[in-house]
Amino acid sequence: MTEFNPIRELPDLAGYGSGDVLVVFGEVFGRGYVNGLIDAAEQVGMKVVYGTVGRRNPDGTLRGLTDEEIAEKGHGPIINVPLEAGFTNSEPGTSETLADVLGAVGKDWANAKLDFEHIEVLRSIGEQRFRKNVTLFMEELRNHVPEGANLLFAHTMAGGIPTSKQLLVVTNRIFKGTGARGQSSQEFWESDLGKVCEISFEEVSARTLGHLIDLSDGFRDGVTNAGGRVSYVAYGYHGTECLIGGKYRWQTYAPYLQGFAKIHLEQIAAEAHGRGINVGVFNAPEILTNSSGVFVGVELPLYRLFDALEQEPTSEALAPAVREVCAAKLKGGEEGLAEVKSILRDYHRAPEVEFIYEFDGWPPHNRPEQMDLMVGSAMALRKLHVNEKDLMTLDLSRLVFSACGHVMLHKSWDLDAPVYWVGHDIVAKALGRTGLPEE
Repeated sequence: MTEFNPIRELPDLAGYGSGDVLVVFGEVFGRGYVNGLIDAAEQVGMKVVYGTVGRRNPDGTLRGLTDEEIAEKGHGPIINVPLEAGFTNSEPGTSETLADVLGAVGKDWANAKLDFEHIEVLRSIGEQRFRKNVTLFMEELRNHVPEGANLLFAHTMAGGIPTSKQLLVVTNRIFKGTGARGQSSQEFWESDLGKVCEISFEEVSARTLGHLIDLSDGFRDGVTNAGGRVSYVAYGYHGTECLIGGKYRWQTYAPYLQGFAKIHLEQIAAEAHGRGINVGVFNAPEILTNSSGVFVGVELPLYRLFDALEQEPTSEALAPAVREVCAAKLKGGEEGLAEVKSILRDYHRAPEVEFIYEFDGWPPHNRPEQMDLMVGSAMALRKLHVNEKDLMTLDLSRLVFSACGHVMLHKSWDLDAPVYWVGHDIVAKALGRTGLPEE
């Protein structure tokens, strides 16, 4: 288990500037964590180079983006080498892909037995394809990095749940189910189906950082020999400190099955950091994004960002403006905000969720009574809104990823540890320095 290492004070401003380069190792979809880093990099004049995971043709062939797809992205330049990770879809002609294997699993998934020797073959094929494409990516990247420039890689690979209708049914019950419709995440995780998911999560969310560091060795040497520095940042999640009962308290979301891969991600960073590589995993606070929306209740701690903004001296002047925006989205306005705080207070005091404060037990599995309370609280909070598709947590999420981007960019200049936690306290302090992000 990684030692808890929260960032308490804002980092000094980094030495990045015009001519330096931020590389998004992955692909940007919508507004999420990496957008805050991109905004921070552009504010200091850095050039941003984007990647893509590519797309699949009908025959299963992995390809880069078309000119039309690149134009739809609305940003650039894009190194158009497909960086899809994982092994759900192997190369055309591969006998029985992982998608085929999972498609054959019947309703009795808990007792299904899978051929893990075959799955290892598929994993290896996917890994070889990924490493080959990363090598091509690095060759093209050389054309975008001026001599003497500083270079920052942002590892954005996450997720990795295999594509399968049967798996979707089970995971929906794990992450959203209550009562009789609920499903034990531990029972699932100990099944062969869960073991395949663990392998896939690690392949996408963790091992890709190792491949990035490994396959950029020569590139890194070239940049440093020319007088520049190379840094790597990655996005993790390992719980967040929120202001609960007047004190910052670490808590987490359950069930967080990807957490086992995030531990591996931290281990990879620690090993590389021990070899003198400037790399750090930043465990960011919970936000609500397109990808996190499946985890009903993950956004509950996000509502507590209000409390941190009001408590931190450097951000308290910003709190009224944030409060006004959020209150406008609630049916009762200010009364609605009071109801939000009441629901959260009851939730975080409840004995059913006491285990979410146990750092040494991370990542936790779900429990029936905890799911009932968490999902019920999330639904109650959504019903307080004028429009349940326009939640105040979307505005709060933008504050979080904006602040995280500022902290990550400037901390990346000199990473004195391989793993950090970004809590609501440092988010508030960062916003106090930068001000609220523009729409």
